[in-house]
Amino acid sequence: MSRRRATAPALLLVPLLLAPLLLVLTAAGQAQAVGYRYWSFWDRTGSTWTYATQGPSTARPSDGDVEGFRFAVSEDSQDASKPRGNADFASVCAGTGARTGTKRVALVLDFGTAADATSGETPPAPRTACARVPSDATAADALASVAKPLRYDTNALLCAIAGYPRTGCGEQVSAPHEPTASARPRSGAPHHGPSAGLFAGLAAVVLLGAAAIWQARRRRG
Repeated sequence: MSRRRATAPALLLVPLLLAPLLLVLTAAGQAQAVGYRYWSFWDRTGSTWTYATQGPSTARPSDGDVEGFRFAVSEDSQDASKPRGNADFASVCAGTGARTGTKRVALVLDFGTAADATSGETPPAPRTACARVPSDATAADALASVAKPLRYDTNALLCAIAGYPRTGCGEQVSAPHEPTASARPRSGAPHHGPSAGLFAGLAAVVLLGAAAIWQARRRRG
């Protein structure tokens, strides 16, 4: 048997093994282009913004807390854009004194960039507000006291603050989105390209094909 005949089946095995993995890589690349346009909710501690673990309708901030809302396109909480600016409670609520039975909550409202806006809309400039609300009020109550009109969908998802945007609510955006320099994913966010595991799998398949060729040559010998 010639070398060509001995190695041909093994050579044919390589593309057959590679094909499924290449399909996975292609699908992964396409999936990464999907994002959602929505208002995200943030807690501020010192100078650090942290993605809130509760929604504004259940979170109950304390007197002196700072909460933020940011409108942007992102894939998930790891990719979400933080509110911009260096607002703190002392500066936002400087003219609002303490009062028995109430609490003061500093709010940072960031309406996002033109790249994040829905078609035909221009985002308002970011602003801050000091909400004085009853001591048992939620973050949503505080927001409603200073930024009406608010809009929610049937699942209680916050869709608009101060009437922005006029339409849409958490809609999927399939086109690739490149955040501006001030809206990059926060430090430590995972890379959203094909994973290292996929590339390791690709290398393993190549090695498997090479091993098959070596075995075929060994049998011929």
